[in-house]
Amino acid sequence: MENPLLTLNDDISKRVVFKEELKEVSRIAIPMIVVKVSQFLLRYAPMVMLGHLSELSLSSASIATSYCNVTGFALIYGMAAGLETLCGQAYGARQYKKVGTITCAATIFLLFACVPVSLLWIFTGKLLLWIGQDPSISVEAGKYSICLILTLFPYAILQSLVCYFQTQSLILPMVWTSAASLCFNVPLSWALIFKFELGASGAAIAIGSSYWLNVILLVIYLKYSTACQKTRPYFSKDVFLVLPEFFQFAIPSAGMVCLRWWAVELITLLSGWLPNPQLETSVLSICLTNSQIHFHFPFSFGAAASGILFCLRNVWGYAFTNEKEVITLIKELTPLLCISIVMDSIQTVLSGVATGSGWQHIGAYVNLGAYYLVGIPASLLMGFSLNWKEKGLWSGLLIGSTVQTILLSFITAFTDWEKQAKEVRERLFDGKLSAEY
Repeated sequence: MENPLLTLNDDISKRVVFKEELKEVSRIAIPMIVVKVSQFLLRYAPMVMLGHLSELSLSSASIATSYCNVTGFALIYGMAAGLETLCGQAYGARQYKKVGTITCAATIFLLFACVPVSLLWIFTGKLLLWIGQDPSISVEAGKYSICLILTLFPYAILQSLVCYFQTQSLILPMVWTSAASLCFNVPLSWALIFKFELGASGAAIAIGSSYWLNVILLVIYLKYSTACQKTRPYFSKDVFLVLPEFFQFAIPSAGMVCLRWWAVELITLLSGWLPNPQLETSVLSICLTNSQIHFHFPFSFGAAASGILFCLRNVWGYAFTNEKEVITLIKELTPLLCISIVMDSIQTVLSGVATGSGWQHIGAYVNLGAYYLVGIPASLLMGFSLNWKEKGLWSGLLIGSTVQTILLSFITAFTDWEKQAKEVRERLFDGKLSAEY
């Protein structure tokens, strides 16, 4: 017969451990929300200003941003996410030198990847015309994309640095530098967009300048802080030795991130084929921007935020534009947006589990099935065949997100975590990989 006292002590012990883990997670997660949201707003705060400039400025910048996300930012962010697995496991195994070496390797690799992407962005206007986008939107989007090249290279460096600092729980430096960059971004965007009348080009220049400031501040901290002494990245021949290992995780990680991100941005690009492209693109861009901001929040915050957003559905669109027709459509889309925020909050946590566990390839297959076999076909059916327009496009995206969440939940629930931990230990301390870099 089981001893009641032992059972009680075991329950108390589990609760104590759970509370301590919750404190540790909260200590890192809450500041990281500030970091992620601040860095996200560097690209999207100027979009709010463009919405008050003209509908064409907002729609062209929205199309250009979606195109650049699909062809560049998603790819860079996805490959950099491979560092979360490698740096986290190396730091946990006290292979401090390897953390710096693999961060350096990832940064070099990502910077080289930016070159072909930049060349692709130069031809944005022509490519958008070729796929049938509105001519006036395509021309302005092409100009905006060329200016965004200034943003791509610091973005690549920043993603590597974020993984490097997050691995060591050095969150406060990122909080201060991200906040400083955002504070620099807002007045600079206003000055370039309105004061100097540069419009969308001014917004892109402000975004790039803000990213460079963020990178410079973090590099200064990395170079002079004693907290980075053990893991400080520097270039050596060992960088080339760890590149294959980074590549092994970067590609499936990019697949996992890109397949989901591409599906979201594809919705904005598809809106350019609707009867009133400037209106439809503006509405979907505003809703997607709001959704992506909440994407960085955990479930509890996301659920609360969606409730507040629903209550403010009549007025929150005015933050982006004064166009009455846009405001009306945003109000109609808000209930679907609220559900999407809740679903995204859940799947963000589950995707984080996949990344930390090193099974990004499984996440890639899940995203491929959820969005490209279910979500996108549903968007096309409801948006065009059933003529539900922007509501149909968004409903398909919501269906894809729901399928993704369900699949990831099953995978997480049925994973043998003891086996996973054993495999990680074997890989880290295998003679070939545990050599001192």
